[in-house]
Amino acid sequence: MSKVLLINTNMEKKPYPVPPLGICLIASAIRKDHEVMVYDGAFDHGKGLACLVSDFRPDYIGVTIRNIDDMDILNPTSYIEPILQTFIKPVRETTDAPLILGGSGFSIFPEYFMDYYRADYGVSGEGEAVFPDLLHCLENGKDPSCVPGVFSLKKAGSAPTRAFDLVNLPFSEIDLKIDYGPYRGRSSYPIQTKRGCSHRCIYCTYNCIEGYHYRTRLPAHIADEIEQTAERLGPVTFEFVDSTFNDPPGHAEAICRELAKRSLGLRLRTMGINPCNASPELFELMLSSGFAQIDCTPDTASPAMLSSLRKNFTLADLTKTARLVREFDMPTMWFFIFGGPGETEETIRESFEFIDSWVSGKDMVHMTCGLRVYPGTDLHLSALKEKIVHPGDPLTDARFYVSKELGREKLISLINEAALARPNCVPVTESTPSPQMMSDAAMMREQMLLTEPMFRSLLRLRYRMFGREMPCQ
Repeated sequence: MSKVLLINTNMEKKPYPVPPLGICLIASAIRKDHEVMVYDGAFDHGKGLACLVSDFRPDYIGVTIRNIDDMDILNPTSYIEPILQTFIKPVRETTDAPLILGGSGFSIFPEYFMDYYRADYGVSGEGEAVFPDLLHCLENGKDPSCVPGVFSLKKAGSAPTRAFDLVNLPFSEIDLKIDYGPYRGRSSYPIQTKRGCSHRCIYCTYNCIEGYHYRTRLPAHIADEIEQTAERLGPVTFEFVDSTFNDPPGHAEAICRELAKRSLGLRLRTMGINPCNASPELFELMLSSGFAQIDCTPDTASPAMLSSLRKNFTLADLTKTARLVREFDMPTMWFFIFGGPGETEETIRESFEFIDSWVSGKDMVHMTCGLRVYPGTDLHLSALKEKIVHPGDPLTDARFYVSKELGREKLISLINEAALARPNCVPVTESTPSPQMMSDAAMMREQMLLTEPMFRSLLRLRYRMFGREMPCQ
């Protein structure tokens, strides 16, 4: 039985560390035929990697690249060179085992990373489907370049031609593969309920990686994974990390019903709630199953910009969702992106009119300036047309689209001005609390016996910085 070492290279902890779901799913997918070990570089930062490689002596090494930068328009931080120095070089200096790249970041820039890291092979798309086939080829002396989704230094690869069947998706069992201790209390346990996205947002890469059609997991299977993990870990927050939780219609409701009937006493949260499919039934079911927080990511509340960004919902849908958030008192973090094609001072004003009218003062609004340009997106085509980027630009160095009607400096000034008038509106540059602020929030939670989401405790401190108390509504 061959040995496979899988390496998580994501060291970013802002605003919180993210457990390596993808690489743990790969480990589960190949463990029947291989001896697998997962190295988590999030907290070790490569310090013990060389010794681990020497001791484990893997036959194959998989390296996951999740993100390539932090998408900060003011002071972008690239992860490309740190990954090379912290993980790739120590591995190359310690073993001749084939180096295989993968992950969402690699899937967007496969040719670039194959060349820059001089990897032996790369896996584009869903690794559960491609990685086992690649290993089978290597172990049996076959040409792996014939496997769709596999790249090599000798031969360019191609996109995978088949999608992984999520009905048979193994449980990630992250806590059994890495030390989950550092994540406890600082992060949440990620659960994926589906892959793919039918929406056509102009800046998004989900479709490029996972496809345009939803592939869902069985609600009972999802509930089994959560129940088993809760039995092992005890109290922990579970986060559904799909691009949108309540798409396709009915799937999220079925998951919530399955969890509610088991009475597990869970604490749940999710990323995107799609305003198009929000309903009283959905919110009732989320509360009954244990939801303590949601994220709503409309990006804009301007009708013109909803059309420009190619959102599938209207301002009326968004207003309905905001009403439901207040009616069910669901703690919510809202996410807005300013500066897309056609953004003007007027469209920005429309978004803040919505925020002032419908978003509770005790809910946080996360504000981003400019849209990161990725290849394969419609935003990339717009950026090329407007000569914001040139045809030969690989886009591995962060490039940002800002509407020509505003310009970078004007946009940043408008958002900072709006933040000064609204304590709950936080620019991306201030979204990561300082260690002192986190310490103060933890102390306040203990003294006041607060069980609210951490973002609300941090908002309380932010309001005090403004010389105000956080509103009750």
